[in-house]
Amino acid sequence: MIKNVTISGLLTMDMHALNNEGGEGNQLQTRMVHVVDGEGELQVVNAISGDMLKHIQAEHLINISLEKDFSLCDGCKVFDANRINRDGAFFERLKDEKKGDLIIDQLLPHCVIDDLEGVMITRDGRSVSRKSVVEFGWLVGLPEFTRTESYFHVKFDQSREKGSGDESGANLGQNIFYRPASSGKYAIVVNLELSRIGFNDITREYILSSEERIKRTQALLESVLFTFIKPLGAHRNTQNPHILNFEGVISYSHSSVPAPSVSALNEKYREEMEGIIQQLNRSYNGQVDAKRFDNQVEFSKRIMDLIQELM
Repeated sequence: MIKNVTISGLLTMDMHALNNEGGEGNQLQTRMVHVVDGEGELQVVNAISGDMLKHIQAEHLINISLEKDFSLCDGCKVFDANRINRDGAFFERLKDEKKGDLIIDQLLPHCVIDDLEGVMITRDGRSVSRKSVVEFGWLVGLPEFTRTESYFHVKFDQSREKGSGDESGANLGQNIFYRPASSGKYAIVVNLELSRIGFNDITREYILSSEERIKRTQALLESVLFTFIKPLGAHRNTQNPHILNFEGVISYSHSSVPAPSVSALNEKYREEMEGIIQQLNRSYNGQVDAKRFDNQVEFSKRIMDLIQELM
């Protein structure tokens, strides 16, 4: 069974506003970060946080779980950030139990989202954590291929009444504002610890059956695929991203050897990942492998091939 999967790639996306920091006056500001490029130079680029990407993936996973009738806690059923902490029935069943290993034993079969996405249980004086199975890095723009611009917008009002700052304070009139849009190639790294699905990290034992773990693994892979087919986020009502391409490498391991990852900020990331795998397999005899993809069709095929392999 596949134990670990890593995705390293370049997502080409135009005219999006998926992750903004806030606004100053009538200017909405997008998120910018400092990174070191492949030449060792410090650059300022547009970026989308891993928190945003995981939020998108978790929403897709909840929808998949509802369709497949997986077990969900009360919080995850309504996409509540508190997750299982708002599930009164679960805590009534726990009674006064505070031991972390026993709580995790009951948590894992109770909710697929808390198993895969991780959770911190803090209700009633408890402090029990479940580490996420899926890990997202920042979606980081390549400096030479990514730009952010600000565009003029106005809330049109036929009466030409005053807008921002009018005496009523209701901003009912005509308002001028500036909204950013970013375009470019973005490097992404994703890691999936499939071997930890249904696994109690404290007792080091699997709580779920092999059949249930496979079903959850397939659902997780589907949700990651959907994340790059339909990235949710801010301002999609008028700035739905133009996704042009997705290229990269999927590496995966059938043993305890980690599936290697090299960021696409390095222009030779594909060759380096394949080189690492070649060296690892000198000792691990084909336990690690990698597949390139040059577009979204090939990426979809690679993910669906992994899902089929689990059947």
